[in-house]
Order: sequence, then C-alpha cells, then structure tokens
Amino acid sequence: MGSFDTEDRPFEQEMALSEPDYRLLVDQVQAAVFVIQKGRFLFVNPKLLELFGYSKEEMLRGMDPMLLCVPEHRDMVREQTNARVAGVPGKAYEVECLRKNGERFSAQVWGVRIFLSAQAADLVTLHDVSAIQAATRYAQQRVQLFRNAEELARIGSAEVDLVSGTVTLSSGMHAILGVPLTETPPGTDWLLARVPPVERPYVQAISEGVSPDDVCEFQHRIVHTDGSLRTVLHRVLAEADEGGKVIRTVTLLQDITLQRAAEQKLDKLANTDEITGLPNRNALTEYLDTKMREAARGGRHIAVLSVEIDRLKLVSESLGHAAGDQLLMEVGRRLQPQVSQDDLLAHFGSGEFSLVLAREESVDEAMARGTAASLVDALSLPVAIGDNEIKVTCDIGISLYPVHGDDPEKLLQQAQAAMYRAHELGKNQICVFSSGMHSKAISRLVMESGLRRALERNEFELHFQPKLELVSGAIIGAEAFLEWKSPDGALISRSSYIRAAEETGLIVPIGEWVLRTACLQALEWQRAGHPMCRVAVNLSARQLQQPDLAQKIEKILIETGLDPRLLGLEITEGALMGESTRIARILGDLKTLGIEISLDDFGTGYSSLSYLRTLPIDVVKVDRSFVHDVTAASQDVSITRAIINMAHSLQMRVLAEGVETEGQLALLIANGCDQMQGHYFSGLLTADAMGSLLRESKALPEHLLLRRAQQRTLLLVDDEDSIVSALRRLLRRDGYHIVTANSGAQGLQRLAENSVDVIVSDQRMPGMTGVEFLRRAKELYPDTVRMVLSGYTELQSITDAINEGAIYKFLTKPWDDERLRGHVAEAFSQKGMADENRRLASAVLRANEELTAVNDRLQQLLTNQREQIHREESSLSVAREVLDHIPAAVIGVDLEGMVAFVNADAEALFGRTTALLGQDADDVLPADLRHVWRAADQSYHDVQLAGETFRVVCRSIGGENHSRGRLLVLVPGSAA
Repeated sequence: MGSFDTEDRPFEQEMALSEPDYRLLVDQVQAAVFVIQKGRFLFVNPKLLELFGYSKEEMLRGMDPMLLCVPEHRDMVREQTNARVAGVPGKAYEVECLRKNGERFSAQVWGVRIFLSAQAADLVTLHDVSAIQAATRYAQQRVQLFRNAEELARIGSAEVDLVSGTVTLSSGMHAILGVPLTETPPGTDWLLARVPPVERPYVQAISEGVSPDDVCEFQHRIVHTDGSLRTVLHRVLAEADEGGKVIRTVTLLQDITLQRAAEQKLDKLANTDEITGLPNRNALTEYLDTKMREAARGGRHIAVLSVEIDRLKLVSESLGHAAGDQLLMEVGRRLQPQVSQDDLLAHFGSGEFSLVLAREESVDEAMARGTAASLVDALSLPVAIGDNEIKVTCDIGISLYPVHGDDPEKLLQQAQAAMYRAHELGKNQICVFSSGMHSKAISRLVMESGLRRALERNEFELHFQPKLELVSGAIIGAEAFLEWKSPDGALISRSSYIRAAEETGLIVPIGEWVLRTACLQALEWQRAGHPMCRVAVNLSARQLQQPDLAQKIEKILIETGLDPRLLGLEITEGALMGESTRIARILGDLKTLGIEISLDDFGTGYSSLSYLRTLPIDVVKVDRSFVHDVTAASQDVSITRAIINMAHSLQMRVLAEGVETEGQLALLIANGCDQMQGHYFSGLLTADAMGSLLRESKALPEHLLLRRAQQRTLLLVDDEDSIVSALRRLLRRDGYHIVTANSGAQGLQRLAENSVDVIVSDQRMPGMTGVEFLRRAKELYPDTVRMVLSGYTELQSITDAINEGAIYKFLTKPWDDERLRGHVAEAFSQKGMADENRRLASAVLRANEELTAVNDRLQQLLTNQREQIHREESSLSVAREVLDHIPAAVIGVDLEGMVAFVNADAEALFGRTTALLGQDADDVLPADLRHVWRAADQSYHDVQLAGETFRVVCRSIGGENHSRGRLLVLVPGSAA
C-alpha cells in the first residue's frame, strides 16, 4: 500500500520505532482510520472493519468508499473528500453511516490531506457518535421536562455557591421574578432586592439561620418586574463542608399567589351568602357567640330577630329562580339601612334573614319590636321584578338574651319558633318568643326525624301507576310514587312529608333511595320477561341543584345493572325555571346515557316555547286540568290539541295524565296523543300488583285504539230511521263497518266509542243541526271526513261550513245510489291517504328520535373513551415518575432484548460507563446481570457492580403467557 511520507523527527526515541511498531499503533487505535487515494481504499484499520462489518479484502479490493455512508449523504461526502485532496483544509462534520448489514449509525468524520508515494491521499478518522447523540437528546429531554415542570408548578430554583459567590437561577426562577434570561450573572442579593423592604429582615433572618441538611419553609412576598406583589412559598436547603461550614444553598420559590387568593375567596364564601352578599348562618352564629359573651360580662341584653319573607317560593316557581334571587337581593338592600353599626344582618337562605341587635345599651323587648316594625316598613313598597311588581310581606320572631336562651343555637331556635307563630297569625306580624311556641317547631322536628328514621328502618315503599301507549294499547312503563308507612302500618299523607323533605333537604337522600329501588324493580320486571317496561321517577328542584346529579344517577345504574333506557326522569316546569343553561347541561348528560326525560304537569307553569326548545325533553306530560271529555267546550279542546301539536312539532311525545273516562281517552286518541295514565285504566298499584298486570298483558280496549286492522268505519247520522236503514242497505255492500245515530248528541257519543273515518249527516235534526254537529266533530276529531246529505238547501250555513273545512262535500236528497256510493268511496280514499301521510310522518319522527339517541350515545362513548385514554396517560406518567424515584436501580427490557426503560438510580449506576437506553441488553449489561436477565426466575441474586454488592431480581412484565418484557431491579446490599 506504500510507505508513509515522513519528515525529520525531533526525538531520537521516535526514530527508533520500526514499521511493525507503527502498524501496531495504528491497529490498536480505538477509532476507525482509513486512507483513500484515487477513489479507492488504500489503508483500513481493524476498528473500521469492526465498525462496518466488512472484511479487509472487501475494502481493499476496489470497494467504493462512498458505500460507507447512506445514499443521501454520498454527494456531500464525495465533495468533502475531493476538496481535502485538492488542498482545502478539512474540518470535522457528522454523517449518517451504513453498515454492511444495513444498519445505520451516526459518525463524526475528520479528514486531512497526506502524500503517499508522492501522490495526494485523504487520511480519515471516524468515530461512532450514536450513543453520544442519544445521550444528548435524552439530556435535552430531561432539561425540557424540568423546564415544563417548573412552568406548570410555577416553581423556580436557585443555587448559591457561598465559596465562589456564584449564583445560578433556573428559567422558572427568572419567570417568577420577571427577570429576562441574560448572560450577566445575578448577584448574591438576587432575592432580597426583590422582597418588599418591610419583609426583608424577616426573610434574611430565616434564610441565614437555616441549618445544614435541614429544609426550611416559609412564605413571603416578592415584587415582580411589572410592579405587582406576588406571594411565594420559600424553601431553602443548606449544604455544609466537613467542618460544618455552609458552602452552598439551594432555594426553591413557588408562586402561590393564585392559591392564596382562592383560599381567601373560599374563606369569604364560607361566611357569606352567595345571593345577597350578606353574612351567612355560620358568620352570624360566631358573631352572636362573641356578643353574648360581651353582654354577659357587661350585664346587658341582646336580641335576635328572625325574618322570613313569604313571596319567595311563589316568585321562584312562577318567574324563575333568577327572579327569586333578585327579590332576595332587593330585600337585603332594603333591610340593611335599618341595621346599626353594632348589629349584624345575615341571610340563612330560602328567604330567611336574621338580625342580631347588640348595642352598647341593653336591648329590651320594646326596642326589638321597634326595630322589627322598621323592617316591616322597609318592605312595604312593592318590589319591581321585570315587568311585575311584587308585594312583599314578612313574619318576624324575636328572642332575647339571656331571657330566652344562653347559647347562640338556642337563641336562634327560639326566634324561629316565634317567627313560625307570627306566620300563623297573618302577614307582617311580629311575635316575641314564649314557651308555648315550641309546638310547631317540635312538629317540624318530629317530621324531620321521622323521615330520617324511615330511611334507616326501611319504612318507605314504591307504588306504581301504569303508562300506556295509545297505538297498541299496551303497558309501556310505570310512574313510581313514594309511600311512607308508619310503624303501625298506616299510610302518611304524601303532600305533608314531601314538603317537609324538600324544606329540610332530606329529599336528596330519599330521592336516591327512590332511584335505586325503582331501578331494581325495573330490573326485576325485565328478568321476569317484560323487557320494555320503563320506570319513571320524579326529580325535585332540590335534586336538580346537585352539581353531580348525572354522575350519581349513572353510578346507581351501574351498581344495579339496569339498562338506562328503562329509566325515566320526570321534572316539573317549576323545577326547570332559572339556571336554564346549567339544567339543560344536566338533562343533556342524563339523556346521553339513554334515560328518557319527561316534562311533568305541562301547562301549569310559565315555560316558553323558546325555552323548551333548549331542553332535551322526550315526553311532555299534559296536566290533568287539560284532559277534557267529548262534552267539553270547543276552546278547551283546542288548547289540548294545540299542546299536542306543539309538542309534536318539537319532536316530543305527549302523555296525558289523570285520564278518568272513556270519553277523555277517545278525545285524546282522536287528537293524536301518544300515551296516557290515569284511573281509567288503573290507580296506584303495589309492585306485586303491577307485576300481575304485566304478566296478564292487560291493555286498553281494542275499539279505542289508533291501530285498526284495515277496518273502514262509516257513521250515518239522521233523525229518520227509514233514511238510516236505506243508507245502511245501500252502503253495506261496499264492506264498511257502519255505525248509526239519530241525533247530533248521539253522533258525538258514537265518535267517542268508535274510530270513525267518514261521517254522513243529515242537516235538519232536532237539537243540533248537521252543520253544527259536523263543526263539533271537526273540533274533536279533525281527521274524519265529513259530508252533509240533506233535502234542504240552506246555502249560507252550508257554504260557511265548507269554507271553514267542517264539511268535505254537500250531497242532496234524494240521492243517486251509484253517485252516493262513489262519493263515500272517494271520502274513504281521501281518509286513507291522510292516514298514510300521518303514519309516515310519525315513522320519520320516531326514526329521527332514534337516530338522535344513537348519535348522543356514540358521542358519549367517544367522550368516555377520550377520558379513559387521558386517565391511562396520567397513570402511565405517575407510574414512570414513581419508578424514577424508587431507591433502587430499575431497568426495563422489551421482548426483543432492547433496554426500554432506565430510572434515575440505574442511570447513575451505569451512565458513567455507557448509555443503556435503546441499547441491546446483551451488549451493555455486565455478564452477571445478563445471566439474571435471561433466567428471569424471580429469584434474588447477589451481583458485584462498581465494587458494591447488589441484590438483583428479574421478573416478567404482564405474566408468562402475555409477557411484554422483563424488569431488572437492583437494590444495594446495605438497603436490602
């Protein structure tokens, strides 16, 4: 290959080296060295052969040197080589190399021109820097993670070398102080200069007094660069030398300004009424306790006034909760001027205010009554709520210290008892407490304690009223009603205990019991072979105020195992008023689960169509006051029809409650009502009795139902029997089901009893003319086709009826048989097309509802999956952090034998000699560790590493059958 071109050597010892010595030196160099001359290898050392996997013969026998790098870098490397050979000074650069087996790795290359045999050649030195690059990337990632952690936790750190005076601030510390990152090093006063002057002695004394190896923690403020004051949590750790002298301190600052503000806000909220901004019960009780102690020392009397306004519930239910809140704020604003400097006015909630009169002079009954009278006067003028003026009255009870009580709670109770007595006496009454006023308070307590015991002793039970579908007539579900049986077996009035439960808040746990019991009962009916029986439960306004209501109901469904589609929830209009956005969100979450949402007692509140459109309502329950009979006035029937049409236009189904008679049911069916419940079919039933109805498949009478087996029904109305008989004989041959009547009133009765398609009526009849009868029939049964058959030509009334749509055709007597048959057949055809259109519209509506429900469930499923992925990512992050902080070296190896995880201790143990992450375990693990890793016998082994004994165990991850790799854990012998 030629000899090296040498120059005069300055050292004689070097002159003594022989050519074999030089070759030995080159061969032992732990860097790849090769020489390229005229585009071919002239010399290669063993490290090069080892690094690339080629033999010496392959390289020296004409191999293109450019094959050592990846194709995309070859042009660049060729230019570098040619330039160096041409005399351009070489420089180090990095290139992607390619081993013989196709593996890639990064290398640093340095080339220099030399002359061999008087010809220019390129002497190249190549180093594998893949591990260095991987370590660099890992270090950069760790630095970025640290910066991210500081930013997220609003933490900064600083290290002060007290020997050299060097101060190092992290990027997080620069952010907390608002100081830009500069090359100018900070001075030792980097923190004190930022502390407000008044706090500097405090901060300096604590910082300088910290003991070595003892973490000191305290809070203070700093001045941000923007001039704002920030509160920080200050932690400092001091490090001492062998003589105990502090040589280094590490300081951590965490910006807790937001946390402190939140704590102060929470403290204020805990003692302030959210609506009125007045102190709440907690604040008033503490104030009253303090003032009672002062009064006891001074021998003075104080008074407590309990004030309850009486229009809040009405305003909230009629105008909405926002209007109720506005009323409370106005009442608080009017009462406040009547309070002196030493008094305290508080709002307990639900319209109950309390006033403590604690003044320098003793407060007697006369002074308390005078103050109470001023409060009544302050509320005498009406309060404007929107377009409404509300006349507010109040009831005031008074208790005196120490006459009526010697502790705050007792004094408040006595004032409330007096207030209840004032309420019984009328409006704007003032009462001072007396011992006889305990009765009402005691009865309320008895009811409350009884309700609590009823839950504990299982005294509640559910009764059910069936719901029926008006197409098939079958039972499709039941509404659950809470019943309370006293220990002696007597049923207690529902209205009394439901109201008490609402006022005391016990409706929440009782409501959860009802939900759980109803779900279990529905599940029992499903298992008994009644899969489509949905149980509906009423939700109170108090329950809707719970922010986690949807989660609680979902938990009950999961625990009971009930399909959400078998649960219905009913909410009254009053409960929906106010906080529409929040309620719509809660109901939307419930509907997404598949639960049916019903609007109960519709028509009794103030719901607007625009408001209803924003709520995810499935069923509108028409209040019993709108369920009319066939004898009802036409305007009443029009209201019922309007409610049904309105609900259908909003893609809601309609259920009529309180159906008592067959006439009511027939009218509802004729007007397209979807469902019913009421005593016509069944009253309240026990669970067993309801189960019996389901087993018997009891249903509504067939002749009332919307679904008929292609039976075409014709109603003939005429006061002459001979005419009716003639028409019956003529039209019977066409296969109609014919019913007859001899008057308009009798015709209305037949319409209630039968599902009539076509009506043919005489005009002149006693009591009610044919036009009047058909107008009435149109109002009650608008889907019928109506015709007049008369020998009298009262053109005006008949023309008006035709123009109104009450009459389809006017036929004259005597009639032509074939023409009459043709007109009747045409009427039935018209009716059939209209029925088919309605059926198709209904089918489209149901399909849209089902599609909407499916979309909602898919959206919820997608949301749940995203939340699950987020939880798993969080769990993985926590697991990695836990492993990183375990006081043992942990190494994870995947199924292909590559090191996939290294915690901090493992990195500290091996990182000084080699980088583990991403390397083949066989290549980087010591022999003893390789033996333990391959065995994976879950036994403990003692291994010597870095002059120390470790207890080592290797276990499979995921079990032997579904292994995802192996985990090596190394515990120092002393710790083991």
